[in-house]
Amino acid sequence: MSIRGKSINLFLMDGDPIGRIKCTLANWTGVAYKIPRTEIDKCKGRDDLTQSGVYFLFGASEETGDAVVYIGQAGVRKNGEGILYRLQEHKRNPDKDYWTEAVVFTTSNNSFGPTEISYLENRFCSLAIAAKRYVVKNGNDPTLGNITEEKESELEEFLDYAKIVMGTLGHKIFEPLTEKSSNADISDSVTFEIKKDDKKDGVWAKGVRTSEGFVLLKGSKLKSTLAPSLRETIKVLRTRHANKIDNNGILLEDLLLRSPNEAANFALGYPINALTAWVTIDGKTLKEFESNEGND
Repeated sequence: MSIRGKSINLFLMDGDPIGRIKCTLANWTGVAYKIPRTEIDKCKGRDDLTQSGVYFLFGASEETGDAVVYIGQAGVRKNGEGILYRLQEHKRNPDKDYWTEAVVFTTSNNSFGPTEISYLENRFCSLAIAAKRYVVKNGNDPTLGNITEEKESELEEFLDYAKIVMGTLGHKIFEPLTEKSSNADISDSVTFEIKKDDKKDGVWAKGVRTSEGFVLLKGSKLKSTLAPSLRETIKVLRTRHANKIDNNGILLEDLLLRSPNEAANFALGYPINALTAWVTIDGKTLKEFESNEGND
């Protein structure tokens, strides 16, 4: 089946790519906004932001540097305030000072009620937790609510479009690190490995290339000791992700790194040429593999 393109409209509300952005998608009743925390008050007077909807607060953990997100819902209140009022409350809350921007989903026809936003909040949380890209800061699991199968089908379609929009706005919160998109090149599914035998501190790391970089796979055995010659940036990464490596040097979850070189140095704990260090199961180096791509 051929892949169909999507037409997405991004409106730079402030004429600035790092300012507020309104996003709509052809044949979709949804409306999304990406709003920097510093620009929240500029949104006063926008009718669709007084409606019900679901919002995401994106930021980073001060302790670990990990990307974090809080996912919430906002219903219309008696005073007529909805999403924007809720964002303003979060902005004033000292316990939620980690976030730097919000992404909001509502509709062009004001069709979300309590049932719809509860269902969407639950599904958004579940998808984000399963993808493991962000630390989800929600304290309680939102309820799915009681909905008909017809409504469920309608909301799942809304979710499909929302995932596309969220990725377009720069947050791949719903995309698993190693799951291939429908149009991914077959080469991206090839697994590479590094094996270094050492009775005390051996390495057996596995990874795959992706469009974002290189993913070290869960279960990889990493070098425990780091060489003095290792780049300082890699040492910082090892410290930052120490909670994802157990006492035996086993990686506890998939880890996205910027390049095969960064991944190889991270795994081995000393400088190495990634093009020759990573090899396929049948013994081809990464350099050889990439040289032959497109020639088959």
